[in-house]
Amino acid sequence: MVASKETLDKLEDIGLNMYERKIYSALLGRSVSTAGELSEMTNVPRSRAYDVLESLAEKGLVVIKSSSPMEYVSIPPEQAIENIKQQHKQELEDKLDDLENFKDSEAVDELESLYDQGVELVDPAEMSGSLKGEHQINQHMGTMMKDAEESIKVMTSEKGLNDLMENHSDLLQEAKDQGINVQVLAPVTDQNQSSYEKMKDFAEVRHLGGMEEKLEGLDAPEGEFTIIDNDALTMSMTHDDVHSTQDTAFWSQSDHMAESVLDPMFNVLWHHSSNPEEGPEKPGKTPGDSPAE
Repeated sequence: MVASKETLDKLEDIGLNMYERKIYSALLGRSVSTAGELSEMTNVPRSRAYDVLESLAEKGLVVIKSSSPMEYVSIPPEQAIENIKQQHKQELEDKLDDLENFKDSEAVDELESLYDQGVELVDPAEMSGSLKGEHQINQHMGTMMKDAEESIKVMTSEKGLNDLMENHSDLLQEAKDQGINVQVLAPVTDQNQSSYEKMKDFAEVRHLGGMEEKLEGLDAPEGEFTIIDNDALTMSMTHDDVHSTQDTAFWSQSDHMAESVLDPMFNVLWHHSSNPEEGPEKPGKTPGDSPAE
């Protein structure tokens, strides 16, 4: 007996191909069987059944008995899943070790040298492009933050402050520990107060909002951008409410755009922003509200 299609589809999620799924589920119904018997039950070619059972044994789902003819014993599903988990963990640890060893090798120094030579031949303004999807954007921002030497300036949204804390707090903490100036400009509200309380330990955070009078009636801008050392930047091109897979951002290593366009804008907004500790009127707050007794 072979499992239902729904169950076979679930087995695919843990890495079993079609032949492996059929033979493993059939073997579970018999506990012990030969390759020939399983081949007849599942319509898996007999010549393939042996290879499939060997593969299942390597994955920890089957035990091979020393008998003639050779027999195979099924591992209970919960234990089989645990075996696969442990195998994946070991494979991941081995791969991470390989990456760390490669990172410290002379080969990386050579590749870095080739990269530096290539960059010297390119106008910094040409080092730009688009990023699609939340994961890619966060990954690129993380790379930029790791390269920071002097300053990191972030203007973000109410939701963006929570995202910044969730995805980049460790990198911002490391930057502060290295003496890098970290400034974050965002609406600080009840919805991100917790993130603000944590972030102020490693960044200077200012509240973006309530500045209409200072800016002669102009509303505070809505948007997100990050400036690194005044020579690299990312800028969000989509609203917070789009699906994470549709997030789009622009990145550039143009020092002109970073230093002459975005940095002055950031500094003006920073100058007209307020200290969240002073309790200005913020989104989500009603002017005149007083703290609870």
